[in-house]
Amino acid sequence: MTSKTQDTIQDMRYLELLSHSFPTIVEASTEIINLQAILNLPKGTEHFLADIHGEFEAFQHVLKNASGNIKRKVNEIFGNQIRESEKKELCTLIYYPREKLELVKEKEEDINDWYHITIHHLVKVCREVSSKYTRSKVRKNLPPEFSYIIQELLHERTEDADKTAYVSAIIDTIISTGSADDFITALSNVIHRLAVDQLHILGDIYDRGPGAHLILDTMADYHNWDIQWGNHDILWMGACAGNEACICNVIRLSLRYANLATLEEGYGINLIPLATFALDTYSDDPCEEFLPRVLGDDSNMDEKTRHLTARMHKAISVIQFKLEAQMAAKHPEWNMDNRAVLSFVDYDKGTVMIDGKEYQLTSNRFPTVNTSNPNELTPEERNLLDRLRRSFTVSEKLHRHIKLLLRHGCMYAVFNNNLLFHASVPLNEDGSLKEVELYDGRKYKGMDLLHNIGMIIRAAFQNDTDPKEKDFAIDYFLYLWCGKDSPLFDKSKMATFERYFINEKETHKEEKGYYFKLRDNAEICDRIMDAFGVEGDNRHIINGHVPVHVKTGENPIKADGKLMVIDGGFSEAYHKETGIAGYTLVYHSRGFELVQHEPFTSSRDAILRGTDILGTTQIVEMSTHRMRVADTDKGADIRRQIKELEKLLYAYRHGIIKEREKRE
Repeated sequence: MTSKTQDTIQDMRYLELLSHSFPTIVEASTEIINLQAILNLPKGTEHFLADIHGEFEAFQHVLKNASGNIKRKVNEIFGNQIRESEKKELCTLIYYPREKLELVKEKEEDINDWYHITIHHLVKVCREVSSKYTRSKVRKNLPPEFSYIIQELLHERTEDADKTAYVSAIIDTIISTGSADDFITALSNVIHRLAVDQLHILGDIYDRGPGAHLILDTMADYHNWDIQWGNHDILWMGACAGNEACICNVIRLSLRYANLATLEEGYGINLIPLATFALDTYSDDPCEEFLPRVLGDDSNMDEKTRHLTARMHKAISVIQFKLEAQMAAKHPEWNMDNRAVLSFVDYDKGTVMIDGKEYQLTSNRFPTVNTSNPNELTPEERNLLDRLRRSFTVSEKLHRHIKLLLRHGCMYAVFNNNLLFHASVPLNEDGSLKEVELYDGRKYKGMDLLHNIGMIIRAAFQNDTDPKEKDFAIDYFLYLWCGKDSPLFDKSKMATFERYFINEKETHKEEKGYYFKLRDNAEICDRIMDAFGVEGDNRHIINGHVPVHVKTGENPIKADGKLMVIDGGFSEAYHKETGIAGYTLVYHSRGFELVQHEPFTSSRDAILRGTDILGTTQIVEMSTHRMRVADTDKGADIRRQIKELEKLLYAYRHGIIKEREKRE
């Protein structure tokens, strides 16, 4: 008996199962041929985004233009064949087909001629973006109503004189039947879909901007994506799970940025009880420290609304301080005693002790604080919190979106030799991986730490979790948000109270963990990637979390190109600080391109003027050869499939397994 026969017999159970999918020699052989062909297709384009922070319109635009990938394709296809203005118009049409069509029809004198030219152009673009995929995959991504027509146009070349009349007749009929607008829209959507093979979101969909719920509505229908959870996503997940301190933080941040759209319109969270409580409790308090940061359209907020928002902001913040202190007492292993700040206040003198030094408070009005037990909730606060908690835990849409994050997300991921996570991997001062205690004294580091944190997060939403473990899991969301050794925070403290009530900037400092201090070191990055099993000559760490201060000369490419930080500040709140409106990363078959974005005005402006938000594109790393599917994780998986199918063929041909007459 040959060794090959022995190996085949050992795999009998698996091969028997495989034979149900490929019941004959012909079908197994055909699949091997198909898989071998796929290995030689160009690598699909990966698109990386981070720290979107509720900026739906900017996110939608970046999604539509694939961070310039569609514009690049248009330039490659048409070169000098058409004018720059025409290429710009074509790109805008692809991004916003319905809206752009309305404008075109208002000014175009010969609309049928425009339809002819435009459909030909769109077919060329669609043919180019679909060239990386098998016909089968392209077909699956076509809208059913136009699938046959698009397939015909994609696979017929007008250079063939015999086919020119055939193609023209198809387009003539599309126009004459009044289907041109729908067809152009469908074709544009196919281009969006095929321009990017996989979207990676490196955390923080939530907070600051008004449209996190709209972003997640969009992602519910997106073809292929993953997310590495960020600290702001975790905060909302904790709120959904019923963590009251997380609920307070979510509401506080929404009030701070005068953004209640996601809470009220997106998830139906009822804030009237909070408004009523705040007006009753803080009616004579100007709450100046809590006036909202108004951005964009909210700058016209009237004074009455601003002051109501400030009172609500203070009310929920004080409750948050109490709850965080209670949580710190419940979990002494977290070493968060310094967050029981209300216990350090001298309410007679109006001062607070921070790190052994006394500071004057900017105001000393705490009507709900019992000075003998400052972290105790009043009955009114307890009643308010019960009502808010119910609003979060019964919000059907919030639960649907959190399930979406759980289904597509994790704490880290490895794709094609790239290690993705949102913020950090906790390190010791010498750059070694730091052990962090999780549940019941168990300690983990590196990949095991992030994996087990992910398991704790999921346990909070599973009905069969042990009650004690589930209680810990729900509590743990707060630690992930602001705990010193949380890989999503990794700072000495979260100085929320200090920023509100103390003028001295020294108290506002949140010292970053060793990951942020050492991440410029290529050796440290290699050590982290080794620990996560990332292999290959051209491997990288990609993360976000900390905005890149371009104005001060900070470079997003660190550690000799081994680390890429792609949070340039999507959120409008960061624009003055960073000088730009975010970084995104594109990884196509020729290599990496880092795209720096200018601030986004509006979709309307993009449609009317053809403005884009691309700033500059930096070539990070180009491959010496055009990468194929064979060079990717998918290629490695396909090669494994081919080996198994070859074993099945051997089994068929040597009578170890009998061919089946028909599929079962």
